[in-house]
Amino acid sequence: MPKLQTGLFLLGILFCYQLSAQQSVVEIDGSILSNFQLISADPRVRVALEKIQQREAETVREQIRITEIPAPPFKEERRAAYFLEQLKLRGLENAYLDSEGNAVAIRRGSGNGPTFLIAAHLDTVFPEGVDTSVELRGGRYYAPGIGDDTRGLAAMLSLIEVLNESEIETSGDIIFAGNVGEEGRGDLRGVKALFRDRPDIDGFVSIDGVRLRRITNGGTGSRRFEFHFKGPGGHSFGAFGTASAIHAMGRAISKISDMETPSYPKTTFTVGTVEGGTSVNSIAADAIFALDMRSNDREQLALLEERIKAAALEAVAEENARWENGEISVEFNLIGDRPVGQTPADSTIVQIAALAFDEVGIELQELGISSTDSNLPMSLGIPAITIAGGGNGGGAHSPGEWFSPGDSSHVGPQVALLLTLALVGIEGLSPAMLEIRNP
Repeated sequence: MPKLQTGLFLLGILFCYQLSAQQSVVEIDGSILSNFQLISADPRVRVALEKIQQREAETVREQIRITEIPAPPFKEERRAAYFLEQLKLRGLENAYLDSEGNAVAIRRGSGNGPTFLIAAHLDTVFPEGVDTSVELRGGRYYAPGIGDDTRGLAAMLSLIEVLNESEIETSGDIIFAGNVGEEGRGDLRGVKALFRDRPDIDGFVSIDGVRLRRITNGGTGSRRFEFHFKGPGGHSFGAFGTASAIHAMGRAISKISDMETPSYPKTTFTVGTVEGGTSVNSIAADAIFALDMRSNDREQLALLEERIKAAALEAVAEENARWENGEISVEFNLIGDRPVGQTPADSTIVQIAALAFDEVGIELQELGISSTDSNLPMSLGIPAITIAGGGNGGGAHSPGEWFSPGDSSHVGPQVALLLTLALVGIEGLSPAMLEIRNP
C-alpha cells in the first residue's frame, strides 16, 4: 500500500477511535467522517447553524402557533393548510397538498444526487373538541400536542428558512412534508401515500417529539384488529339457552390474557376496548373488542396473530357447544398495520446522524426501536431513521403534555440541517452520501 494511502487509512482509524471515545454507540467510517467535516466546516453552513440558534425564540413561537391549530386524527386539514402556507412563505413556492392531505414541497438539487424525504407529522392523538391553547407555567409550555409532533413541524420550518437563505445548491432533491395519519388509527396513511406516490425516494428522516438523545433506527411493528362476535341474541329470560356474543368474547379475552410472549424480541398484546350488547336483560347479538399486537420481529408478530385468532375461534366453538342454540361467529377486521423495520446501525444515515449529534454537542445515548413514520420505509429497505426536534418535554399523549426550550432546543433543527446536507450533498463541495437506489 502506498505511503499516502497508508497514512489516510490510519488517519481514518484514528478519527473513528476519537469519535468512538465520545459516542461509543456508533462506529464511524473514515470516509464518511471526512465528507461530513467538509460540510460542517463550510462557511455557509456555519452561518446557517448560527442563524438557527439566533432564531430559536421565533421557532418556539411558531411551534405555539401550530399547536393551537387542532389536528385530530383524520381532521388535520386546518393545520395542513397553515403548514402549507408556511412552506410557501419560506421560499418553497411549489408546495401543495397531495391526495391524502399531506403538505409537501420540493427543493430541487442540481439533478446529480438522490431524492431525500424529511417529514414531521401533523396529527395529534387528541380528538375533536380538545382545547389546545398553550399556557406558560413555571418556564414550561403546556398544551396537548405541544411536543408530539408540533416541535418536529417547527424544527423543519427553521431548517427550511435558513437553507433557502444560504443559497446552498444541493446535489440531490429534498422533499419536505408535514404528513397526516401517524397517530393511532391513522395507521401511517400519510407516509404510506408519500412512498406510494414517490417510488424514487432514496432515504427518509422523521422529526418526531422532543429530547434529542437517541437515533431511532428500528421500527416496532403492530397489527390491530377488531374482533366482531355475532349471534342471534334474545331476551335474557325468554331466550335463555341461546349462545351470547359477549360470553364468546369473554372466553376469547380470557384465553388471550393467559398467553405468553417472548421478551426478546419484545412482543406484546392488549385488548384495548370492548363494546357490545343491547341492555342488561338481553342476550348479546354483537360484541367487539379492539386488539393491539406489537413486536420488533415480523415472524413473532405473525405467529402471535395466528395464535390469537385461533384462540378466538376456539372460544366461539366452546360457547356454541355450551348452549343448544350455538350460532356465534367471529370476524377479524384489520384496523391497523405498521410493518416491522430496521435500518442497520452501520448504515450511512445512522453514522451521519451520530456525527451531527457530535457536531452540535449532543451525547448520543442509544439507538432505539419505536413505532414511527420510519417503520414504512424501513420495511421497504429504504434507509430511514427518526430523530427528535430538540428541547425538553414530557406527558406526551396526555392533557398535561409540556415543552421547555431550555438553552439548547436549537440543536434539533441544527442536527436536521447537517443530516440533510450530508445526505444530499453540496454541489461543488461534497458528494451526496445517500445512495441512489435505482439509478
